[in-house]
Amino acid sequence: MIKKIIFLVIVFIGLGLILKMQMNHQKENETNIVSPISVIPISHASLILAWDGFNIYVDPVDEKKANIFKAKPAANIVLITDIHGDHFDIETLKKITTESTVIIAPQAVADMMPEELKSKVHIISNGEKSDYLGFSVEAIPMYNLPGPSESYHTKGRGNGYIIEMPVYSGLEKTSNTKRIYISGDTAGIPEMRALKNIDIAFVAMNLPYTMGVEEAADAVLAFKPKEIYPYHYRTPEGFSDVVKFKEIINTQNPDIEVIQLDWYPKTQ
Repeated sequence: MIKKIIFLVIVFIGLGLILKMQMNHQKENETNIVSPISVIPISHASLILAWDGFNIYVDPVDEKKANIFKAKPAANIVLITDIHGDHFDIETLKKITTESTVIIAPQAVADMMPEELKSKVHIISNGEKSDYLGFSVEAIPMYNLPGPSESYHTKGRGNGYIIEMPVYSGLEKTSNTKRIYISGDTAGIPEMRALKNIDIAFVAMNLPYTMGVEEAADAVLAFKPKEIYPYHYRTPEGFSDVVKFKEIINTQNPDIEVIQLDWYPKTQ
């Protein structure tokens, strides 16, 4: 009888320990709950980040005037990096902007906005950080390094961006965030190489306007994002070798996941 009681006590203790471990594991997971971030590639520099019912448009441009945004979800936030036509398209902005849409742009872009959109524009300059609709947006420098291409993108005119998305524990917002970096048109500048704690990055690579795949890979290896999407890789001669870019990254740091999407669909 005593042996049976001891056995039952051991069983109950074991079950208690297992239940406690499961609860701790569940609690640990809850502190890191975040809805999946969907990346919708549009074309070249244009993309949509869809997250938990919010849609952040980056450089929305309808290059072939094919009304490609008609079937896309409504834009809550629009980020514009620079004044060039592959990043800034007034006619597309007019079509996708609703009464509640927030447009975030550098001063040079704001200066070119038509009157009907100016009231929606929030100007942010390199180094500034502000909150919009619950998201934190920081403007990161984007520019060419001194050399033959330095006149394409001068320092201070355009913005790269870091978007911080909140992480929730159940329904409670935590201090943790998902950090997403949009490079815009830039070389492998010191400000990019010094970035920290980037979860997802989009890095341009198209000489002579930005940088080649080797320079882009070297910069990415320096700031070590968890995931990297090569984008904006059309060149005057065709396309940058994004397969080579992936090989360089995977060889030197296999912990960085390189994700290749179709940024140049033939149907457009």
